[in-house]
Amino acid sequence: MMTSPSEEKTRYSEEELKEFEELISKKLKETRDELNYIREALHRRNDPGTDVTAGSSKLMEDGADTSEKESNGQLAARLQKFATQLENALIRIKNGTYGVCIDTGKLIPKERLRAVPHTQQTIEAKLMKQR
Repeated sequence: MMTSPSEEKTRYSEEELKEFEELISKKLKETRDELNYIREALHRRNDPGTDVTAGSSKLMEDGADTSEKESNGQLAARLQKFATQLENALIRIKNGTYGVCIDTGKLIPKERLRAVPHTQQTIEAKLMKQR
């Protein structure tokens, strides 16, 4: 179906949505894999094992371990948030609202969706909100 220049497109086609769904699903799998890896690493760090030598641990090592745990915890939280945003994007694909700006109602350009597939705003709307 061809649209005339005066008839602005308001939704992506099923074929276009399929492309985005595949992109988002791939990113979601990668994010979940990374999140699981970090969670396992955090769990291993918390498990002292059989050779508990707390008395001989150096204070510097304890500080470094704590800092690394905090960094990994923050990274895990960011990855979890990203995974949730990607899951929500998949829901929007299913209910037909994906790719439509929540502020302007205009179609978000494909280039932006490919770069930030979970976005709900055109770049113009995002910049207006930041002012």
